[in-house]
Amino acid sequence: MTVTILDVIRTKRDGGRLSDEQLDWFIDAYTSGEVADEQASALLMAILWRGMEPAELAHWTAAMLASGDRLTLGELGRPTVDKHSTGGVGDKVSLILCPLVAACGVAVPQLSGRGLGHTGGTLDKMESIPGWRADLSPDEMRQVLRETGCVIAAAGSGLVPADRKMYALRDVTGTVASIPLIASSIMSKKIAEGTDALVLDVKVGRGAFLPDRDQAQDLARTMVGLGEAHGVRTAALLTAMDTPLGYAAGNALEVTEAVATLAGGGPPDLVEVTIALAEVMVELAGVQADPGAVLARGGAMDSWRSMVRAQGGDPDAQLPVATEHETVVADSSGFVSGLDARAVGEAVWRLGAGRARKEDPVSPTAGIVCRAKPGDRVVAGQSILELHADSPDRFAPALDALAGAVTISTTRPPAQPMVYERI
Repeated sequence: MTVTILDVIRTKRDGGRLSDEQLDWFIDAYTSGEVADEQASALLMAILWRGMEPAELAHWTAAMLASGDRLTLGELGRPTVDKHSTGGVGDKVSLILCPLVAACGVAVPQLSGRGLGHTGGTLDKMESIPGWRADLSPDEMRQVLRETGCVIAAAGSGLVPADRKMYALRDVTGTVASIPLIASSIMSKKIAEGTDALVLDVKVGRGAFLPDRDQAQDLARTMVGLGEAHGVRTAALLTAMDTPLGYAAGNALEVTEAVATLAGGGPPDLVEVTIALAEVMVELAGVQADPGAVLARGGAMDSWRSMVRAQGGDPDAQLPVATEHETVVADSSGFVSGLDARAVGEAVWRLGAGRARKEDPVSPTAGIVCRAKPGDRVVAGQSILELHADSPDRFAPALDALAGAVTISTTRPPAQPMVYERI
């Protein structure tokens, strides 16, 4: 039977299940340029509205995987496990988690991305370290893994090219917010990197990509199912993202906080989420280790320094510092009862730490330091947020984004869990 793009679009438009033959044909034809962007857009919109059955989505993901190369990591001599976060504000967990899990005896091949909109990107943060390099060949990645046990790098152009092309199209056609498309995009790249196991950090709350918990659960279950269907041991944690994670949001600021955490300090919420993810990672890798104890004694610092050095960076270099500062103060005395993560993320973006388009440059120094978090007592006039920028012109739009972001009440709010559930 001859497959045509109109048949594929009509099948999904009318709520049908695309056959394996149709799925294989479309992914191959779109990647090669045989299918036009407007035709692919029509199919993506149909998928957004109609969804995909589990078996259909599994084959769609397999077809995306088949569009490019796959890394092989079997010669490393130790189990491999990766982690993926759906993105948040102040989420520098990967910077701590990779060397921590490596210090526990597991190899961590972390393929990461850049920030877009109100959420930060791991590569942007790491690139604030002088000399550090994200673009590594597969052989270079394997070499860093052999030397240090962990690597944080950009996905190469040969890895799932179908997703790279399709994501750019989704970004400009309003079809990003589809759980099947999100899940297949994430999981095709993670499966392609050749890891034995994968832990997903699915954020829930105001600063998350999917604020609704039911939607976050649906995405987590979908991704876990895809991982297991492709032979990757997979688990997901739903974690809180109503408030920025840790105190710092912004590239160099987050690196500084991550290093402090690796040294045995760090904010309690950041430590809690990092340890929870690390424990699942070493469990799936089949390794007996206590990540909490390793982190508390600074046992992952050597892995961090080795990884940074192996990728061309200087772990002892002075990180860039902003030249301009502004503060947001408490307008009354009491307890901080709310700190809107999305508003903080939006302000960090306006300060220059984020980008509106993938090709935009970012400032390594811009960001926000939270001087008080929910549960903290403050007095009127006390600094709650410290804004960092390279130009004073950045402050007015950032302050507009922060209007109403801080809530102060007369009673201390109850403590909220950082980890909601495991899927």
